[in-house]
Amino acid sequence: MTTLAPPPAPPAQEGRHRAATPPPATRMRRLFAGAPEDPRWARPALWAILVLATALYAWNLSSITGNTFYNAAVYSGTKSWKAFFFGALDSGSFITVDKPPFALWVMGLSARVFGYGTWQLMLPMVAVGTGSVALLYRLVKRDFGVVAGTIAALTLTLTPITVAINRDTNPDPILVFLMLLGAAALLKAVRTGRLMPLVWSGVAIGFAFNTKMMQAYVVLPAFFLVYLWAANASLGRRIRNLAVGTVALIASSAWWMVVVDLIPASSRPYIGGSTDNTVWDLVIGYNGFGRIFGASSSVGSQGNGASFGGSSGFYRMFNDIMGGQISWLIPFAAIALIGGLALRGRAPRTDAKRAALMLWGGWFVLHYLTFSLAEGTFHPYYVTAMAPGIAALAGAGGVMLYRAFKEGSVAKWGWVLPGAIAVSAVWAVVLLQRVSGSGTLYTVAEIVVGVAGAAAVLGLLAGRFMKRQKLVGFAALAAIVALLAGPAAYSVSAATTASTNGTNPTAGPSTGGGMGGGGGMGGGPSGSKSGSAPTGNAPSGSGSSGQSTGQPPTGTSSTGTESSSESQTGQTAGGTGGGMGGDVSSAMITYLKKHQDGATWLVAVATDQTASSIILESGQPVISMGGWSGSDNAMTLAKLKSLVKSGKLHYIVVSSNGGQSTNSEISTWVKKHGTAVSAYSGLYRLDASDVS
Repeated sequence: MTTLAPPPAPPAQEGRHRAATPPPATRMRRLFAGAPEDPRWARPALWAILVLATALYAWNLSSITGNTFYNAAVYSGTKSWKAFFFGALDSGSFITVDKPPFALWVMGLSARVFGYGTWQLMLPMVAVGTGSVALLYRLVKRDFGVVAGTIAALTLTLTPITVAINRDTNPDPILVFLMLLGAAALLKAVRTGRLMPLVWSGVAIGFAFNTKMMQAYVVLPAFFLVYLWAANASLGRRIRNLAVGTVALIASSAWWMVVVDLIPASSRPYIGGSTDNTVWDLVIGYNGFGRIFGASSSVGSQGNGASFGGSSGFYRMFNDIMGGQISWLIPFAAIALIGGLALRGRAPRTDAKRAALMLWGGWFVLHYLTFSLAEGTFHPYYVTAMAPGIAALAGAGGVMLYRAFKEGSVAKWGWVLPGAIAVSAVWAVVLLQRVSGSGTLYTVAEIVVGVAGAAAVLGLLAGRFMKRQKLVGFAALAAIVALLAGPAAYSVSAATTASTNGTNPTAGPSTGGGMGGGGGMGGGPSGSKSGSAPTGNAPSGSGSSGQSTGQPPTGTSSTGTESSSESQTGQTAGGTGGGMGGDVSSAMITYLKKHQDGATWLVAVATDQTASSIILESGQPVISMGGWSGSDNAMTLAKLKSLVKSGKLHYIVVSSNGGQSTNSEISTWVKKHGTAVSAYSGLYRLDASDVS
């Protein structure tokens, strides 16, 4: 049997002398059939992987309801361009979500064009998820060949947490796609030494920053190092280009922040998650150092939310919560990275393969360290950003180790590939043992991993010593099956299970004590059109892992309908929470709409989670006074009096036990001057005459 694939053809010379652009008919033929030098199976295999990815991300689309928090902001953005620009939770633009708005813009444009509903919000997520697979294939294939690209694409497709988050309306799928665009431009800049690809790389990461702020910057040290070391240009030119690229990065990252912070606070919504109503504070605090050190004053200094993914430490990616989501191929990727770099040890400085390995290795290592050691709020789905690095190393490094195994000396390379496969297969069995009894799917996967893993290791060694190339080839295929059977089982589960959690989506069965971040499910699964309020039934209970069952929200408190949904602040993640919470029912929402009396906002409640559910049921603006955690200083007593006096707000929900600082002051004033609506606990009516 011949090698799995011929060595990749040398890249066409880029720069001033480029090959003539092929005619449209030729480009279309290559799109479906592949390049002439590729094996016949290459393009059909890619299309099959892309179809698989699309099916996993879009299967049973009507059951995908997403994150109520972001869904409400998207819905509000379809009602108000001001809310759209700022990323406000409500169409009255009282407070923003705690992230920059680029992902909301993408989903919001889809909803404005096609109408608001489930598939309209999910369409961009499925598209960028599948697009990331295609882009990773192209990047790995260019430097390491068709087989490496195919393995990388399949690995990314079957990464369990990636499947789970691509079936959700959290911003992470868009973040990953933009980071991959940045990597593509960077590798082009390295090959050519030209400036503009580096500029576009900075722009792509800047847009990623405006999707999820500092998380987009995790890969930057690897980007800078790879370009400075390997770019095909003199040292002076490399430094100059990096300086220009950094300017592009800063400009594309900061423009929205600068514009928003220059607008007077009275003319824009409060910046949710910040302590001083500025985007800059959100960048460096809640979404910056607070995530790493757990020391953001808006969420406390004790590492709020760390239990979503288990305790911080180097073992976090392998614990009961995270292991089945991302760790399947971490051992293989680490060995492949070391082996691949060793194989390219004497290559020239500008060697494209080594540069790519440095990039993907840096991508993997930087994310691993960041996510493992982060002491602040951490959700399992964050690690989908690490998946491209693992997948690229599995494909590129795996193929390099395979070729070295076949062609190198037994003493030097005879153990590396079989050893990497053995370690990863054993770890996969351990992960599947953790969920033994959870279903036939996982039992079958465990058997497949054990049998295929043993066949792969023994086949490689026997084929190498017996000089049976065909046996080595079959063993390599068995290795792919062994390493991907476990992730495939989790991914199928993530795509087909009826139970989902929009705020903290995960794949596979529950194996640990990580807290699911409730928040209810929303997003108009009834396919409501733009201009009409999303509606739906109340949550019908909780799944075995404490996850909501995927029903649309009614605005009811999640108390009693969701389990494992309290964060370390003592706040109910899907409901009313502490501070100025209270039970908000569908009947109350009906009452509020009937007696809104021309007010801009239907009601003011304690937290984003409660407000978002009411927004999605009522279709009306709702004030979240305390942001996500209930501790934002978005509402002050003076501001509340002004809203009531102007007739923009009549109703407020307060709890019987008061709350924190400002909220306690507001609660006391409301109870003293407002009129209690006796039918609904905690609901008070305020009119202009109540303000002295």
